[in-house]
Amino acid sequence: MGSYSLLGTIVAILDIIAIISILLGSARVGHKVIWIVVVLVFPLVGMIIYYLAGRSPRDA
Repeated sequence: MGSYSLLGTIVAILDIIAIISILLGSARVGHKVIWIVVVLVFPLVGMIIYYLAGRSPRDA
């Protein structure tokens, strides 16, 4: 059971980092809100999709 809580903590920390990255990015507010909702609703998958497809080249 301890490994699941460690994994959950790691995913939560990475999601917070992704949300901070979204907020600091150069996208419009509407796009930021959509990406934050995606990351919050699909924590692991949303974060991966954001880093693979959602970031603009300027923000990378």
